[in-house]
Amino acid sequence: MAAQWDALYRLARLLAGADTTADDVLQAALLRAVRSHRAVLAADAPVAYLRRIVTTTAVDEAARAARRRREQRADGTDHAHDPTLDVDSRGELWPLVAALPPRQRAVVVLRFYEDLSEREIAAVLGCRPGTVKSQGAAAMAKLRQALAAAPVGKGESRDR
Repeated sequence: MAAQWDALYRLARLLAGADTTADDVLQAALLRAVRSHRAVLAADAPVAYLRRIVTTTAVDEAARAARRRREQRADGTDHAHDPTLDVDSRGELWPLVAALPPRQRAVVVLRFYEDLSEREIAAVLGCRPGTVKSQGAAAMAKLRQALAAAPVGKGESRDR
């Protein structure tokens, strides 16, 4: 894991959307990897196994955080901070990717940032390639819709 730390951190950062959350995800993934170190070492592709651990940890953490936010809003006790606001928004697209649901964001990150095939993404996420296709299609539709609605320049919007 130490040899792959930089690549795994980049993956966690892209999946989590914020440095502090990526640190938490990577630490939790490290604990999972240590607990199952025999399986990691015995795997045909240990790096792919570690990538899967990081990805599932990020998806699990995002789902847990979303559940907490929903519960807090339902209680009316607290309006949790939106983690997508912490995202480095140098580009127009990244904040939109960061706002996708966790599994859709995972598919987009693994496909376009990690350059994995649908079959490899399915292995990382523990699902079928068809699920990867449908999650990817849904993510792309949301991104297109968000881009079409996003302001361009000084308050203009895109027409498509």
